[in-house]
Amino acid sequence: MANQETQLLDDIIVTSRRKMLTLGATSLAGLVLGASAPSAKAATVAYTDADILNFALNLEYLEANFYYLAAFGTTIDKANGASTAAKAPLITLSGTVGTPGTVSGGSLVPFTTIPVASYAIETAVEEGKHVQLLLSALGSSAVAQPAINLGTSFQTLATAAKIPGGGGFSPYANDQTFLVGAYVFEDVGVTAYHGAASLLTSSSNLTTAAGILAVEAYHAGLIRTTINYIDPTGTSIAGYTNLISTLRASLSQAGLLGVAPSAYDSNPDDFGLATFTTSVGLGGGGTATATRITDADSTNVVAFARNTTQVLNIVTGGGAVSGTTVVSPATGVFFPAGMNAGPNGFK
Repeated sequence: MANQETQLLDDIIVTSRRKMLTLGATSLAGLVLGASAPSAKAATVAYTDADILNFALNLEYLEANFYYLAAFGTTIDKANGASTAAKAPLITLSGTVGTPGTVSGGSLVPFTTIPVASYAIETAVEEGKHVQLLLSALGSSAVAQPAINLGTSFQTLATAAKIPGGGGFSPYANDQTFLVGAYVFEDVGVTAYHGAASLLTSSSNLTTAAGILAVEAYHAGLIRTTINYIDPTGTSIAGYTNLISTLRASLSQAGLLGVAPSAYDSNPDDFGLATFTTSVGLGGGGTATATRITDADSTNVVAFARNTTQVLNIVTGGGAVSGTTVVSPATGVFFPAGMNAGPNGFK
């Protein structure tokens, strides 16, 4: 899987020589087969390929550290016996653009379920290789790893999502809470790649983006399937996904300038696992609990898309928009000092 993703990302770097892309100016959630959505009123910003890859690098720093800490108990720039045994890359933080920061929070998860532990280890290795690849591709243009909060950030989001006991929530407590933490990230990756796809100028790059999106969707689907298996009735962590998705949808729509956070219900772009009982032919009859594994629009069953402002608003807990103004840099939650970026920033 990692080799496929490396090839796909290499294709972006080698074949894409666009001078600029316009990100953050249009609500990409409304570009799904002509679906309508409010338009963001953010000013048009010209981004180079390096800007785009650096946006991805910031997010990869976040995800890689989350999974490294959960699987190995260390950050991506420090090796230990567990990370070495798994052949996880030791990352040299060579990025110099912006202000270097440290990672706070996070710890080894005391896994008791082999499939969940296996997912954590495999994903950690892959995310580490993504960071390594982007650092190599960007060279001297690579941004430094920014300050990343993997501790109180989850408690802040859990409280905002109204998860029971949210003020004490930790994705590092056990298998179940780890899956909830992973759920926070993976669906956002799917929507971000879909959002970028409509801006690509060549069929080659569109094919590449579709391939990367597919891998992100594999991860997201596996998380949802596992959560449903652990909690088939939706009485605990499966129920949390609905609360998280509601919050993400609200933050996403708040990332559209001029759209109040309370207005997200008119155009939702995020759904958790929705449990319901249905009659099925199980050995002479009976019922089973069904769930929503695919997060997509109900009409065309196409994955949702988000622009950079919407993604930033989610990972900073609403820090990307203030009233009718795009805030740059967006700060808060996972990025307490904002992402590191070039002269254009990220909007």
